[in-house]
Amino acid sequence: MHKPVVTIFWFRRDLRLRDNRGLFEALNAGLPVVPLFIFDRDILDKLNDRADARVGFIQQEISALNDELKAVGSSMLVKHATPAEAWEELLTEYDVKNIFANHDYEPYARTRDEQLATLFSQKGIAFHTFKDHVIFEKDEVVKDDGKPYTVFTPYSRKWLQRLSETGIKTYPSETLLTRCEQQKNREIPSLESMGFEPSSISIPGKEYTNVLANYGKNRDFPALPATSRIGLHLRFGTLSIRELVQTAQTVADKTWLMELIWREFYFTILWHFPHSATQAFKPAYDRIEWRNNEQEFAAWCAGKTGYPIVDAGMRELNTTGFMHNRVRMIVASFLCKHLLIDWRWGEAYFAQKLLDYEQSSNVGGWQWAAGCGNDAAPYFRVFNPTLQTQKFDAQLVYVKKWVPEFSDPFTYSKPIVDHAFARERVLSVYKKALEK
Repeated sequence: MHKPVVTIFWFRRDLRLRDNRGLFEALNAGLPVVPLFIFDRDILDKLNDRADARVGFIQQEISALNDELKAVGSSMLVKHATPAEAWEELLTEYDVKNIFANHDYEPYARTRDEQLATLFSQKGIAFHTFKDHVIFEKDEVVKDDGKPYTVFTPYSRKWLQRLSETGIKTYPSETLLTRCEQQKNREIPSLESMGFEPSSISIPGKEYTNVLANYGKNRDFPALPATSRIGLHLRFGTLSIRELVQTAQTVADKTWLMELIWREFYFTILWHFPHSATQAFKPAYDRIEWRNNEQEFAAWCAGKTGYPIVDAGMRELNTTGFMHNRVRMIVASFLCKHLLIDWRWGEAYFAQKLLDYEQSSNVGGWQWAAGCGNDAAPYFRVFNPTLQTQKFDAQLVYVKKWVPEFSDPFTYSKPIVDHAFARERVLSVYKKALEK
């Protein structure tokens, strides 16, 4: 039986047809392009929540792409399998000459791609991957001696210098979609068929420009709708980073642009130091004797610590899949320093709950809070939740939204630890570990 001769473009963290580098290259490769997405069971089977909103979001976005492709006579080919199983099936269905995708930088993805590259090579199939998820990657922003930056400020200066030298090139993949394989009758698997169900959590939209002018002034106040909320769209590539940076360059306040650079800084750290996903960037901090009290961890997860700003943040996270960035720093510091619970516990909980979970940024943020990361807060800096509340939620608007019982001293939880006591304890424990 004759098998169609094709190129396959494998969507991963780039769920858009517009300005998609790898898709653009595939569509210019000369053969009909099969647009592919794999619901990766190596990832999905490990999820605890059958109503995980991220899975529903991906399914929704893939369905939208499918509708766009049907308008030009094509459609998405979607598999629900492990990548190895999916590709084994695909290579029996098609005579695949080329496979195109965009780079993925996380340790799991790197291992997956290395293993599949070996398979493709054995089959005589060219596997091409491209930079799409960031402006600069890997060794593109390094010190003059070729070593990676581990401090943000000099990294950001070199990043901006490189941007001024290279500019931003876009890839109008959306203009070439008629080169996709003409196959309209494919359908997208339902959530139910994959063992999931719809979530009640609402998904943030893609509009972000309305907050940029006052971003630097308002971003630290969690009661204000002053942040872009597009982390989820960056995570799964439903917005182009090139478009975002071009927009950020037009705004006088460069604070938001610096946040995008922080994101790439953390990508670079994870790329060059993949062990930092599970180990302290500063090895001495792995000697800390964490208390890891499970009851206190459960109280933190549930937003029942007796510290209203911490509890508000955790309840916002549990309810919406989002937490304001200033509050993320407060709750992370509280877990590591007030409760002396390993930052990896908090990182794993955020990985379960955050819609915008990005491994590099999440690990970087948690190690920053714990003091053990690159360019981290010094270990002796211990956020005082009460002072943080007074500074960033003085009218208690955010606190009362998420902790309505706060105003009733008979119903609101008592603090599970005294701040002054916790501060002295953590300084002693950290000092002991670092002096070994």
